[in-house]
Amino acid sequence: MSQAIGNTALAYARVWHHVDASDRVLGKLAERIAIVLMGKHKPIYDPAVDCGDYVVVTNARKIHVSGKKAEQLVYRKHTMYPGGLKEIPYARMMERKPDQIIREAVSGMLPKNKLRDRRLERLRIFPDGDMGTFEHNILKRWEDGTLPARSQPAEPTSQP
Repeated sequence: MSQAIGNTALAYARVWHHVDASDRVLGKLAERIAIVLMGKHKPIYDPAVDCGDYVVVTNARKIHVSGKKAEQLVYRKHTMYPGGLKEIPYARMMERKPDQIIREAVSGMLPKNKLRDRRLERLRIFPDGDMGTFEHNILKRWEDGTLPARSQPAEPTSQP
């Protein structure tokens, strides 16, 4: 009898997903990316195990935010020196670092634990459509920004 019952190495294999961020809403896209980075789309999901996949995002400059967030959203960081608070508005951040906008949105949707940094390392973001050598790794694509539906088994045909 085989000893390989349950979760095998094939179940933990990582897949590369491609997401086109053109005309997508930032929050909804970040939520779906966080689900894939955590591995919640897999049947073997365990919160204590890092079993998520890689995600490659292209066209980060073309992402949208809803409501008045484009005028009101401000990104803050501190240099740890007195008076060292740096504030960058959304419009300037979109010009300089559009990848950082998506990275911070996804980071906020991941659990705040020791696995967070390791999961964010599997996220690759490109401001334009060119993804370089990562293009050869892609196995799944999200055409509409959502996760692909599971393939349903074919209906059994009844033969008289």
